[in-house]
Amino acid sequence: MTQNTPYPGVTVDAEDIRPILIVPYMWIGDFVRGHTVVRVLKQRWPNRPIDLLVTKLVAPLVDYMPGVRSGIVWDLPRGQLALAKQWELAALMRERNYGTALIMPRTWKSALAPALAGIPERIGFVGEVRFGLLNDWRWGEKKLTRMIDRKCALALPPGTELPAEWPVPDFRVPADEIARWRQANGLGTGPAVALGPGSVGSSKRWTYYPEAAKLLVERGYDVWVIGGPGEKDLANEIVAAAGPRARDLTTNDLRNGVIGMAAAQVAVANDSGLMHIAAAVGTPTVGIFGPTSPHLWGPLNPLAATVQTRTVVPCQPCHTPVCHQNNHACMRDIPAADVADIIQTIMAKAEAFGVSS
Repeated sequence: MTQNTPYPGVTVDAEDIRPILIVPYMWIGDFVRGHTVVRVLKQRWPNRPIDLLVTKLVAPLVDYMPGVRSGIVWDLPRGQLALAKQWELAALMRERNYGTALIMPRTWKSALAPALAGIPERIGFVGEVRFGLLNDWRWGEKKLTRMIDRKCALALPPGTELPAEWPVPDFRVPADEIARWRQANGLGTGPAVALGPGSVGSSKRWTYYPEAAKLLVERGYDVWVIGGPGEKDLANEIVAAAGPRARDLTTNDLRNGVIGMAAAQVAVANDSGLMHIAAAVGTPTVGIFGPTSPHLWGPLNPLAATVQTRTVVPCQPCHTPVCHQNNHACMRDIPAADVADIIQTIMAKAEAFGVSS
């Protein structure tokens, strides 16, 4: 009996077992949202193994992505063709006998190794004159306003009617891993709020995390600052303002960010990779948006709350990494007390329903 997928005209093929390679975007948020593509592929081909090409930075995320067999760690130098490295990568791809490669970026460079490896089906949008590298060319990328629509369209036959909603990223963090992480960091069992104060581009950074952390500690919550080495100064500032119940848990290992977000009762983050991670692991997440659009760049997972300024800011959203108005009003006009009140409401609802991380 033929089984249909949620997509019109597309059926389930359980007989195909050829491995699939995904060449994704490597920004953390885009990589997290790429788990949706994995889930769409599994709806079509439940028995085809799926691998991801990854950088060292995002490699730890693969361990928490159901449906992914493995990640191929391969850091190609930026701004260089690196032909010798491309041949090495192609040899590795040939060993894995991929039947299909989905190439998400539109760059010539991203499609080179799959072509050199002779992967039979190489799917991607037309871009940078890649006609010799792709053999399943897709058109109409610019008509798709959302990045997730562009990604998932490559996982379906050409011309398929795309749904309004896709399967959401669904990261799984084992409870025993969370328990070991808490113990290793000397953390108690009390309710904790994880803060992700970093982002790519200063315009997306809300500046009142120290004030919010102080309010949260005064209301009885532990505060964890999650991020990478670039957030160390922010973490120091937050801990200095909030006192000993605030902890700097920034590291250079993204795995720490995944587990920290999964261990917290609530997460608060700017429009950043950590916001997408927090939503994907299922932690109630408060996303703070200023210069970017939640519709275009927010997680696919429902946010517990989306916070934006209540004042009218004519230049919003500008989608620029630096504020060109020199007042940062879209972020400046979001009070710390408002965010703290939202978190307290979420905590109270979770406690009322007996929900804990």
